[in-house]
Amino acid sequence: MKYLVMLCDGMADEPSEMLGGATPMEKANKPCMDALAAKGEVGMVKTVAEGLKPGSDVANLSVLGYEPAVYYSGRSPLEAVSIGIDLKETDVTFRCNLVTLSDEPNYEDKTMVDYCAGDISTQEARILIEYIQEKLGDGEFSFYSGVQYRHCLVWNHGNPHPGELTPPHDISNRVITEYIPKGKDTAKLYELMKKSYELLKDHPVNKAREKRGERPANSIWLWGEGTKPALDSFEQKFGKKGSMISAVDLLKGIAICAGMESIDVDGATGYVDTNFDGKCAAAIEAFKNGSDFVYIHVEAPDECGHRGEAENKIKAIELIDEHILKPVTDFLREYDDFAVLVCPDHPTPLNIRTHTSNPVPYLIYSSKAEIESGVKTFNEKTAAATGNYIEKGFTMMEYFLSK
Repeated sequence: MKYLVMLCDGMADEPSEMLGGATPMEKANKPCMDALAAKGEVGMVKTVAEGLKPGSDVANLSVLGYEPAVYYSGRSPLEAVSIGIDLKETDVTFRCNLVTLSDEPNYEDKTMVDYCAGDISTQEARILIEYIQEKLGDGEFSFYSGVQYRHCLVWNHGNPHPGELTPPHDISNRVITEYIPKGKDTAKLYELMKKSYELLKDHPVNKAREKRGERPANSIWLWGEGTKPALDSFEQKFGKKGSMISAVDLLKGIAICAGMESIDVDGATGYVDTNFDGKCAAAIEAFKNGSDFVYIHVEAPDECGHRGEAENKIKAIELIDEHILKPVTDFLREYDDFAVLVCPDHPTPLNIRTHTSNPVPYLIYSSKAEIESGVKTFNEKTAAATGNYIEKGFTMMEYFLSK
């Protein structure tokens, strides 16, 4: 039995004026998803429990069958594991974004122009993070480069800090005054952020970017704190040998912590220009090499939601359907028995450009148990109309694997 999860990050949405009151899922041409939905179970699932922040960390843990209330220790430590950082029990980790801030004289008066610094390349970002480490790193703070704008800070602190930090993608185009780090132990973090602006604003990498008409990565932004994670082995928990395919360190870190194979794909960017065909080929190869379970994570719909890019979000869904889901599903038909789960982790509505904790649509198709679902096209409305509802998202994986 082979199992495929097609995780379309942030794909779910709300009716948008940009699309005449429709959602990207309603507008997208996705014949493979629709065909699977017509012959499978369709419904809604609550991937983010009440009281938890609707991040991809919590939501993907839930989809993978790990109850966040039990297993979640923060976002950044999962990313740190992917980067290869050997965390100590006393370390506190943070996501360290490279962002673009406006140029007001006082740091607190600046605006969050771009949470991803104009899609800065990994190569450019590595130079900047290494420079920040040279200037600000010491025995207490250490900076590590990741992928594109996503990096990591490790604080040898001893205790989880009791402060309040805000994800930069939640405050696009807002003045940062109300969102700077708050709390007893966050003053040092805020100082690092302010110092980083002075170090980065005139850095040669940024001067070159500005000359090319690109946004400078002129500050770090710290958020997503956590401590060393501990996940049960996916194979021991569910009896399946699993592989993860993703462009982002968060998902790679989850895979590593869960004892799954984390597969890198050249040209995987996390945006709509990612290597869709490469992810498809990697999934097929993983199945051929003995994986029972392959989890393909595509970040692109989420990034488009954060940017308010309606047409690109539609395009991302269509590319997933055509270049990943259909060919992998066609390959799986060579096996007598396989199942497919397609769902987002959380909604990322175009209207608000950030995550919500609302339930998301799912479809589960089993080659040996086809049904007539009555669903002709897979989207938020048709999924809700079925009345099928999984209240606890972390229970969906066991239910799926029972197929």
